[in-house]
Amino acid sequence: MAGIDVVVTGLGLVTPAGIGVGPSWAGVCAGRPTAALDPVLEQNPVRISCRVPDWDPGALLGARRAHRLDRFTQFALVAAREAIADAGLDPLTWDGARVGVVLGCADGGPGTVEEQHRILVEQSPARVSPLLLPMQLPNMLAGQAAIEFGATGPNLVVATACASGATAIGVARDLLLLDRCDLVVAGGSEAMITPLVMAGFAKMGALSQREDDPLGASRPFDIARDGFVAGEGAGVVVLERAADARARGARIRARIAGYGASADAHHMTSPHPDGRGVESAVRTALADAGAGPGDVQHVNAHGTSTPQNDLSEARMIRRVLTGDPLVTSTKGVTGHLLGAAGAVEAVFSVLAVEQGLVPPTANLHTLDPELEIKVAGSVTETRIHLALSNSLGFGGQNAVLAIAAV
Repeated sequence: MAGIDVVVTGLGLVTPAGIGVGPSWAGVCAGRPTAALDPVLEQNPVRISCRVPDWDPGALLGARRAHRLDRFTQFALVAAREAIADAGLDPLTWDGARVGVVLGCADGGPGTVEEQHRILVEQSPARVSPLLLPMQLPNMLAGQAAIEFGATGPNLVVATACASGATAIGVARDLLLLDRCDLVVAGGSEAMITPLVMAGFAKMGALSQREDDPLGASRPFDIARDGFVAGEGAGVVVLERAADARARGARIRARIAGYGASADAHHMTSPHPDGRGVESAVRTALADAGAGPGDVQHVNAHGTSTPQNDLSEARMIRRVLTGDPLVTSTKGVTGHLLGAAGAVEAVFSVLAVEQGLVPPTANLHTLDPELEIKVAGSVTETRIHLALSNSLGFGGQNAVLAIAAV
């Protein structure tokens, strides 16, 4: 809708770099990788992951509440609480019918499914928990948030694989533009580091096998990259129309100026080699923002550290964006948070725009010369008027957010 701005007024994070926006942002700006050998994956062909440190859901959510939630929902509620508090909102005083929740995830709760399947096989069907389905269903992500915050407006979970978190924020923005609600809690959450899921990724050859150097395993855009490292966590934003936010005196952190979505229609798992699908999403997001290819100063790339993804995305960036933007991939620190990645990286992009600070790409020692893009090797201060946050998912689903300074 022309003339209506949607803005970000609250941020929340749970990432392998820390619980909360402050520790997570400090970790990515310092370029501190978080990957480590994971005892849960002891029997797996690849045993590296990026876990949320010191996770104590009982302390954060209460023991009874935490016991009834899968890990992916726990992450989302903690990040959403932070975002709502950051926005200066109190759910006890808002009109819940005008509050929406749009969250994304790729797989729901595989940890719950695997544990209950073990009980089924080793014990009996009678021992399977009645909480199996309420805990693992993907839609419980938004459903539990609605229960927690009394949000009775539109309530959605979107699944576009590793683009899910960004897609959710884009859909939330559209709900506000259509006046379906006045405020949306949006983002993504994921907890897929389980033996079965990681065995599947390993069999596909998607994971880094650098077990002799876990901290150096996730190395986006480096010539020696050999695959991604799976991470876990959540990113949540509070979105409002700018006029509403100003009317209540809220701090406006950035503007969601544009959103683009597209499909590669090319392959189950590999991106189009020239990035044709994500190019369409970038062009749509730029047009939506009223911006041109030369107006972008910073790109938080999908940048998974797989040879195919990094090359196809780089080809798209140098073909489409004419302003020589400074590119980073925060996955060098956090690993790949799968369905949460787009939301977490959108939060990092808001902070980059707000603070004029581009985080480094951790573990970038030698830029692959074939990429021909400008990648941040160290934290860089620079004025950012417009940033793009790119997300690509299995199945060729793409989502791009254009995030502007205010």
